[in-house]
Amino acid sequence: MRYFLPALFACSFLTGCDRASTPETTQATEQPAPPPAPLPANIPQFSADSAYAYTARQVAFGPRVPNTPAHRACGDWLIATLRRHGAEVQTQEFEQMAFDGKLLRLRNIIAQTNPQATRRIALAAHWDTRPFADRDPQHKNAPLDGANDGAAPVGQILEIVRLLATTDPGVGVDVLFFDGEDYGYDEGSQSELTNMLAGRGQDSWCLGSQHWAKHRAPANSRPLYGILLDMTGGKDGRFSREELSRQQAPQVVERVWRTGQRLGFGAYFLDQESPGITDDHVYMNRAGLPTIDIIDHMPYGENYFPAYHHATTDNMQLIDRATLRAVGQTVLTVLFIEGAEGKAAPAAPAA
Repeated sequence: MRYFLPALFACSFLTGCDRASTPETTQATEQPAPPPAPLPANIPQFSADSAYAYTARQVAFGPRVPNTPAHRACGDWLIATLRRHGAEVQTQEFEQMAFDGKLLRLRNIIAQTNPQATRRIALAAHWDTRPFADRDPQHKNAPLDGANDGAAPVGQILEIVRLLATTDPGVGVDVLFFDGEDYGYDEGSQSELTNMLAGRGQDSWCLGSQHWAKHRAPANSRPLYGILLDMTGGKDGRFSREELSRQQAPQVVERVWRTGQRLGFGAYFLDQESPGITDDHVYMNRAGLPTIDIIDHMPYGENYFPAYHHATTDNMQLIDRATLRAVGQTVLTVLFIEGAEGKAAPAAPAA
């Protein structure tokens, strides 16, 4: 993924453009928020150990770079794991030229839990790794493990799917594991290279979600919204409210962040805004699926990502069980809240 700064994001991300108010207007218009409804009683405990094991298993294949045996083997394992946990699985296999002219053989992996449920939520992540650590000052051309930038979010979703095999949250889940997300051209670190996709109407990033947006699957599924996980298992992970997420699905941002805070994870889910980025949620939103991005994306000095981003230090030493649990339990709880609200909604009148 890469960073961009939309023109409309002109004021400080610390306060946000829409929060300006005077003491007089605040006093006159603000009303006490109603107390949140009790959390459903049947929410299982998210296992950070299980999510960690799923993460380590992916990393053990080696860098999941498209067109490599490790990439193919990991994809096969993901499909088998999803099916073992009772999900229905399909794939989108396609070829796409990368920015460097290489023809990539890519595979989106798509699964459904409780496929009969009409009330659905999409959970997404990318499962490929970047082929070069171009942000690494010492190993710029080396492949990277992608422990947090890919494997950890996939591991968290796999753990959720495992839990849903024996517990019904009241909603179905569409799992979207996108391929080719991280094979993009970075103007800041690859200026010596040529982006051969420039001018072709094709972004060099997010190749899998761009393909999915043109060929939505499952074809008969229309989730209420999507939650994209990216870099959600690292030490000291901090998640701010990314701009495009706030624009396209503000109620979902509010629900996820407030749920995380209610569960005691306020140190992770910060009431802080951050600029927008190009990530898979861009194309999910363009395809008509309101989607937010939970991503470790805040200004780190002059950078907008942590130091391990696109570097060889993105390895298993970075992965933290506490962060895995904070995000995983929060997303799992949101699913059960949605299910409880669906059951409580009044039935449609008979024709």
